[in-house]
Amino acid sequence: MIEFTFWDILRNLLFATRWTLLLSMVAFAGGAAVGLLILFARIAKRPWLRRFGAGYIALFQGTPLLMQLFLMFFGLPMLGFRIEPWTAAALGLTFYASAYLAEIWRGGVEALPRGQWDAGASLGLHYLQELRLVILPQAFAITRPPVVGFLVQLIKSTALTSIIGFEELLRTANAINNATFEPFTVYGLVAAIFFVLCYPLTQYARLLERRAPAH
Repeated sequence: MIEFTFWDILRNLLFATRWTLLLSMVAFAGGAAVGLLILFARIAKRPWLRRFGAGYIALFQGTPLLMQLFLMFFGLPMLGFRIEPWTAAALGLTFYASAYLAEIWRGGVEALPRGQWDAGASLGLHYLQELRLVILPQAFAITRPPVVGFLVQLIKSTALTSIIGFEELLRTANAINNATFEPFTVYGLVAAIFFVLCYPLTQYARLLERRAPAH
C-alpha cells in the first residue's frame, strides 16, 4: 500500500477532472454539430431523410452507451482503424449526444405553431431561411432547459469511458484506490467533484424552466 495524504488524493483527482471536462465539452460540441444535421434530416420534407434521422436516433437512444464505446474501441480496429481511448471516447459520446440533442431540438421545432412557418413563407423566405431565421432560434430558446439537463447527463456519462482505458476522473480514482485501499475517501471525493460540476447546471436548468414562457 502506498501512502497518500488527503491532499495528494484530491490533487490527483482534480488533475484528472480536467480530462473529464475536456471530454464533456468536445462531446457536447461535436454532438451539437452532428445533432443539428440529424435534426435537419428528421424534419426534412423527403420521407427517406426523415426515416434516416429517426433510425439514427433510435439506434443511439436504444442501445447502451457502454456498448457503443466498446464498438468504437474494440470494433473499429478490427476494420483496420487504429484508435486511441481518447478518440474512441470522444466519438462514442459525440454520436450518443447527437441523437439526444437532435430529438430534443425536434421537439422544440414541433412545439412551434404552424403560423411561424407561414409567417416565414409570407416574407418570401425559402425553407432553409425559414429554419435559420425563424424556426431554429425559437426552437433553441425553448429547449435550453432540457439541453442543459442533458449536459449534466453527459458529464456523468464520461465515467463509462474509464472502461476503455481513457484516463478521466473515475479511472484515476480506481488507480488511486488500488494503491491506497481508501475507497471511502477516494470515491467520496469523486462523488463530490461530480456534484460540484453537475449541481450548478441542474439548478440553472430549473431556473430556465421557470423563466420559460408558456406556449
